[in-house]
Amino acid sequence: MGKILNSKTTNDGNLIFEVLVDYEEALQLKGRVKNIHLFSEDVPDIKANISLRGKNEATKYFLIPKELRKDLKFNTKVKCQKIETDTKTIFVYVVDKFKL
Repeated sequence: MGKILNSKTTNDGNLIFEVLVDYEEALQLKGRVKNIHLFSEDVPDIKANISLRGKNEATKYFLIPKELRKDLKFNTKVKCQKIETDTKTIFVYVVDKFKL
């Protein structure tokens, strides 16, 4: 789990963050330096559920809350990443937006 040590505003209105993360978390980026998104596990405020289906409840589904379904393109490929910390498992899904 990381934290922002310092921030500075640039002349064009962007922010430069100095971020401290442990080595294991840095490894999960797999050397990628572009398309990085920062998020805090303290921000989410919409409750969601996991649904269990099938024989012995072997299939599990993450349910997308109604208020988050707008502009999603369904029946398409989705990317997923699992991030493990000492106390939490974080799933990150990347879904293309529906374009008209």
